[in-house]
Amino acid sequence: MKKYALGLDFGTNSMRAIFVNLSTGRETIEIVENYPSGKDGVIVDPKNPHLARQNPSDYIYCLTAAGKKLSKMMKKKGIKPEQVIGIGVDTTGSTPIPVDENLVPLSMKREFRNNKNAMAWLWKDHTSSDEAEEITELARKIRPEYLAKIGGVYSSEWFFSKILHLARTDKKVFEASASFVELCDYIPAILTGCNSPQKVMRSICAAGHKAMYNEQWGGLPDSEFIEKLDPCFKNLRSKLYEKAYPAGTPAGYLSQYWAEKLGLLENTAVSVGAFDAHMGAVGAGIKENVLVKIMGTSTCDIMIFPKDKNLPDIPGLCGIVPDSVIPGYIGLEAGQSAVGDIFYWYLKTFLPEKRQDVFNYYTRLARNVKPGSSGLIALDWHNGNRTILVDQKLTGLIAGFTLNTKPEEVYRALIEATGFGARVIIERLNEYGVKVDSIVTCGGLPEKNPLLMQIYADITGKELKIAASKQTCALGAAMFGAIAAGKEKSGFDNISQLREIMCKYKPVSYKPIEENQKIYNQLYQEYKKLHDAFGLKTHQGNLYDVMKNLLKIQSETSSE
Repeated sequence: MKKYALGLDFGTNSMRAIFVNLSTGRETIEIVENYPSGKDGVIVDPKNPHLARQNPSDYIYCLTAAGKKLSKMMKKKGIKPEQVIGIGVDTTGSTPIPVDENLVPLSMKREFRNNKNAMAWLWKDHTSSDEAEEITELARKIRPEYLAKIGGVYSSEWFFSKILHLARTDKKVFEASASFVELCDYIPAILTGCNSPQKVMRSICAAGHKAMYNEQWGGLPDSEFIEKLDPCFKNLRSKLYEKAYPAGTPAGYLSQYWAEKLGLLENTAVSVGAFDAHMGAVGAGIKENVLVKIMGTSTCDIMIFPKDKNLPDIPGLCGIVPDSVIPGYIGLEAGQSAVGDIFYWYLKTFLPEKRQDVFNYYTRLARNVKPGSSGLIALDWHNGNRTILVDQKLTGLIAGFTLNTKPEEVYRALIEATGFGARVIIERLNEYGVKVDSIVTCGGLPEKNPLLMQIYADITGKELKIAASKQTCALGAAMFGAIAAGKEKSGFDNISQLREIMCKYKPVSYKPIEENQKIYNQLYQEYKKLHDAFGLKTHQGNLYDVMKNLLKIQSETSSE
């Protein structure tokens, strides 16, 4: 009998669902449901550009809508409910949801309906930057070990920053919350009929990378530390959890209600969830010495390192967490807060063309701009810096403008800036003994923008491959759904076995062009000067020669 696993991927703008054939790795069904609320699924505030929330009702809506389509498509494909043995879930994160004692999001209750603070606090909500700084400073003083595993700085994108900001800005919602549950924990919980925050199986991925969870100090930060952040945090730890689990661990089994909604069998195994980037890395075939870049509006970089080898703490990384990607390995996370968002912002805000294909048009023009010939250099911090500076109060910058600068040159400089930011991350990993041999990419950008891919190859000096699946996050989730079902049902007992069947690559790859690489090595030195001058408080350098060096490189490339 053919066997299948279902992967559910809850992204920033939509939910994706795929069925995967466990024998062939073929994705036989794919469904996309857009979130109906807000702007492309995101609740924003015109008075506060840092606010980004989601309506938890959208998750239920999309699950239900997808279920109706799944049932029809299963019949059409000849897939029987008993052939679907496991379900895996990935989501954005950190995306905590305030819930009541019955695991109902507060925004679903009449009292808090339309209250943005009672909704899901989306990963890219940066309203809590001040609170993140407070958490960092307190940890430096009394719990430096907490920071050692998350790069030395706590981020406004993460769990405790958001909860602290909520407590200070909306006490009514905070006090009404029985707990705060990450989206990647909430979805498996409701699928399995869980109706208590205390019974939710929490993800080691979310807990370790965003909530300072580590078994070395007994899980979450201790009560003394949490309560010193603010008196309102008294007893907060008791509202949370003691233990977190890796993906592949059964979170429970599909409830009768959701079995009927999805057209599946009750008691189908449901895996503990994880974040989309980590699942995406698994779906892209992550292994030792391979960096997986999930590239879209932002990027997330994932690597793994054997648990039985010595790995020092790496400053600036978003997390060094055992079992957060694949059990038996330490998961390493880095990334850039804005990539595709930067290109979208520039092309849609400043260029007068009303073309429908504005991206393709300017990409074609930028392809004719030689490396170094524009005289421009940019910093890619339009949404802050996630790695290695971990500072959301940094902003974007472009140097080298003249009266001859063209729009396509600016566009290319912005692409190059994100490539330089990617190289900074790679060099930090290499510096601490995590060797990057090659790069596998996935997400929305790699297939759409060959120019970007070639620029990244030239800047990093690495070959870039593209994962074959368009839904690597959902694919990784499905793989863990199969593991949660157990070897007796699935035929597999670890991700490595599934990887050989599931994970494939596009026939095209991008290799560094030597002459471009030489120029980008020069430009990268100027990028680093700006990076360190504006990003490091202790920097003592001088920027006097940056513009002059840019003109020199421009002159040399033009004469060639």
